[in-house]
Amino acid sequence: MRSTGAKSKNGQASNRIFTVPNLISVIRLCLVPIFLVLLLNGYDLMATFLYALAAGTDWIDGQIARRTNAVSKLGQLLDPAVDRILMIAGVAGLFLVGRLPLWIIVVVLARDLLLLVGGAILIKLYRVRVAVVYPGKVATTLLFVGFAGLLLNWPLVQGLGLVDAAWLPGLNAGACSWGIWFVYAGLVLALLTTVYYCASALSQVRRAREREAGAR
Repeated sequence: MRSTGAKSKNGQASNRIFTVPNLISVIRLCLVPIFLVLLLNGYDLMATFLYALAAGTDWIDGQIARRTNAVSKLGQLLDPAVDRILMIAGVAGLFLVGRLPLWIIVVVLARDLLLLVGGAILIKLYRVRVAVVYPGKVATTLLFVGFAGLLLNWPLVQGLGLVDAAWLPGLNAGACSWGIWFVYAGLVLALLTTVYYCASALSQVRRAREREAGAR
């Protein structure tokens, strides 16, 4: 008889709550306010370390979940939600200390709020969940690395001098953190994966409606 607490052989997630990956996700979430307090009080190095720790353990809990058959329904919701919260905390903190242009913050926040709210609506109304794809994880990693570079704010490099716009650090001639290049790369990939997520969600909603119509 198969235990209901483990991942089934057909790849379905379990209903378990108290798993090691879920515990790691909760710890990551608890690090967010500590990171913000440190950053806003000028402890750049410590804030960067905590942010990198919270971001880096995202890969660890995913690996543990898959290798120990501990994938849970809660974890499938909690892990990407913590990623989004950590992302929002990162851009908010960088904005408050004046190291990130407003337009990047708007793009990141709008995308993450869309994924959070849209995902919750899909689950509630249609019981549909769009799985995170590998390029989406890569985009998140690039953004996390970029934010860590901006948080550390060292070493600074010379911009390319292609434009005069102050809102395009790295492309103007001013000195900037190396992290901005990771942020740009992450933004491009994040927007591309968002298009995929939206298309996948619409497709799944269409199939869910067809099933409901056929069952009547």
